[in-house]
Amino acid sequence: MTDQKVVVLTGASRGIGHATVKRFSSEGWRVLTCSRQPFDPRCPWPGGEDNHIQLDLADPKKTIEAIEVIKSRVNGKLDALVNNAGISPKGDGGKRLNTLETDLRTWGHVFHVNFFASVILARGLQAELVAAKGAVVNVTSIAGVRVHPFAGAAYATSKAALAALTREMAHDFGPLGVRVNAIAPGEVETAILSPGTDKIVEQLPLRRLGQPGEVADAIWFLCSPQSSYISGTEIEVNGAQHV
Repeated sequence: MTDQKVVVLTGASRGIGHATVKRFSSEGWRVLTCSRQPFDPRCPWPGGEDNHIQLDLADPKKTIEAIEVIKSRVNGKLDALVNNAGISPKGDGGKRLNTLETDLRTWGHVFHVNFFASVILARGLQAELVAAKGAVVNVTSIAGVRVHPFAGAAYATSKAALAALTREMAHDFGPLGVRVNAIAPGEVETAILSPGTDKIVEQLPLRRLGQPGEVADAIWFLCSPQSSYISGTEIEVNGAQHV
């Protein structure tokens, strides 16, 4: 068997994560998925259950423990780490949680999943990423650069921090031969969308929602040889919403 490339992907159970699994699988990569959910046998890719790690990234201790499990499955080399897991809690009735109303525990919970887990995993898998001259992709958000009508303050600030972390990691991992980039999706057609998104879509230059597969293509590009001299950047995947 040829030397199969391996990607570790968090937040794999739905939406962008699910589409990313399919994209990498179609390229012949082995995909190690990490999510809070147990493996769903309806998932359509081969070897899925053997390559699934059930992990709640909100728990730093469990995230650190999971690194040993991941190491035992990647055989000393990791070609890509995609930090896609993200949570965006809402208030009663789906209300946006702003800076005045977000409980401190909620801030901590959101930052553990959306920010700290990315640091813990990248550092913990450093040797494996270096051995493969691999790539890291952090999934940020348009909410990281502007106040969003639905995404709450904790989510937005965690994504802004993740964008800054991408820059710092690119600086630190670069001399080791590892590239680090981010993608910032806008309004993508997934389960995380809130009612009223259609009003945003009317204002987008492309006048439509993005598809999970379109985001997965950007993630794939940043992990592929086609982006071999790209590091420390954040690609907007949002139909020109940021303009």
